[in-house]
Amino acid sequence: MIHDHVFDGIPVRSGDVLCTQDGVREGTSASLRLFAQIWRLLGKLSPGEIDHCLVYVGPGGRCIESAARGVIVFEMPGESWNASLLMKERLLLDALVGVAYPLAECGLSEDEEMRIRLEVVNYCLERASKRRPYNLNLFDPQRDGAFYCSQLVYRAYLASGIDLDIDRNTSLLERIVFPEEIWDACPHRRVET
Repeated sequence: MIHDHVFDGIPVRSGDVLCTQDGVREGTSASLRLFAQIWRLLGKLSPGEIDHCLVYVGPGGRCIESAARGVIVFEMPGESWNASLLMKERLLLDALVGVAYPLAECGLSEDEEMRIRLEVVNYCLERASKRRPYNLNLFDPQRDGAFYCSQLVYRAYLASGIDLDIDRNTSLLERIVFPEEIWDACPHRRVET
């Protein structure tokens, strides 16, 4: 089933990609500030503004990501992205930058779009149910036994015939499918600040 939701004023539908930046915005408790700074420094290793991406599944705030705990399903409560509420579950503090829409402007019929959305969601749910670990080999995005965040998104869409790798693997570094590539490959909407 396809679900709709809103995060920080931005509409999402099952299969859409939430793009985040490591660290958190204002209002972080003092006890989380050091942890947030560690994530912000780690985010500097990834080129561009986007450090992490994940797939909205629904219903409600249900999402799937690959991070420190591997591929997991989690529920972000409400309509505001508040990573500090789920820090223990996700081991990640991030701020929502915006939502990427991989199927926008593809010229798909409504039936084709719904089919692909379901395929993407099912691909991710299957990897989560098998408890796939985090892929530390960033140079191998074709691997299917472990995933880094943007690799999960890339592989889920590739399985449905949509290639979000804009670098096309022409050099060693370009083998990595960075979160920023997913953002750049898709029409997207940014959180208004």
